[in-house]
Amino acid sequence: MAGLRTFLHEQLFVGAHPDGRLTVLNRLLILTILLAVITAALATEPSLPAEWHTALLRTEVAFGFVFLLEYLARIYAAAEQPGSGSNWAKRWHFIRSPIGLIDLFVVVTTLAPLMVADAAILRTFRLLRVFAVAKFGRFSYAVKELWGAVVDRVDDLIITAAVAFVLVLFGATALYIVEGDIQPDTFGSIPRALYWATITLTTVGYGDVTPITPLGKFFAAGLAMSGIAFVAMPTGIIVAAFSDAMQRRRDHLIEDMRKHLEELDIEDDKIEAKIAALERGRGPRR
Repeated sequence: MAGLRTFLHEQLFVGAHPDGRLTVLNRLLILTILLAVITAALATEPSLPAEWHTALLRTEVAFGFVFLLEYLARIYAAAEQPGSGSNWAKRWHFIRSPIGLIDLFVVVTTLAPLMVADAAILRTFRLLRVFAVAKFGRFSYAVKELWGAVVDRVDDLIITAAVAFVLVLFGATALYIVEGDIQPDTFGSIPRALYWATITLTTVGYGDVTPITPLGKFFAAGLAMSGIAFVAMPTGIIVAAFSDAMQRRRDHLIEDMRKHLEELDIEDDKIEAKIAALERGRGPRR
């Protein structure tokens, strides 16, 4: 049983395999997740024939059983995770971890048709099934590095969000003063003008709300130009942080390789010393 548990741990947990790459089983799981998400998306199309919906529903349930087996196998193999604690303590830690909770959520939403019969609830669970794509997070070191980069730069991002709020509030206030009397339905109050200011700052500009006075258009142009710089700021912060995180990862890998080479040199010296000792103790040849 210990051999099976070790095998499952190496196959299911990314980084547990000696070569550090995705295993065959993990690649099959990625394909299964893709097919499950595509199936869940197709099931929301009302124009498909009834027999298609029946087949898609059965397919989704089959995917649910696959995810259930994977979830149970991960709980069983979690006992092989490095660190202190009993086997059950490690399993409980996995169940409570974000990855374990995502796995449980996907299993429950995918197997929901077997537990409920109300059509409205089924439609809701059918929508939730597309979140199976969240399982991709465990297969990518880049996702972990990106999340770490965001956490490292959270103060800078908060400042950027504060600047964005000030710009939106300034634009809404300016249009309220300039066009509040002319377009009361749109700019009659600052909260009403916030919608226009938000879509203008983000450079979306749906066109359903627009200023009509020259001064209002002037403020709109200034806010739109500010939006270009605003979009660039958080992007640059995250890109720089991600680049730093990847560089730290490269440095860590290089350091591990150097330590491994040093260990190999030490082992070579030990082997040579043992050979020399054996040769000395062998005595003269006859």
